[in-house]
Amino acid sequence: MNYQAFTNDSLTMMYEGVRGALASDDELGGFGEERRFRVRETPEWKVHAADLESEMLRRGMMFEVIDWSEDQATLPFGE
Repeated sequence: MNYQAFTNDSLTMMYEGVRGALASDDELGGFGEERRFRVRETPEWKVHAADLESEMLRRGMMFEVIDWSEDQATLPFGE
């Protein structure tokens, strides 16, 4: 995909889409349900996110990096 052709807002939206799909899968998996997007099981998701990150960094954009750790949804926040 030619990420250079996209606007900054488009890159951000695609990156947040990856984050949202991952969060949805993690939540469903936590309930023992089938993961809809299979983000962790499909390596192309990580490649897509990494390509987006590379382009955003090249442009000097600020963004929060996706946490790919398996237990990101169960961290004890605020302790």
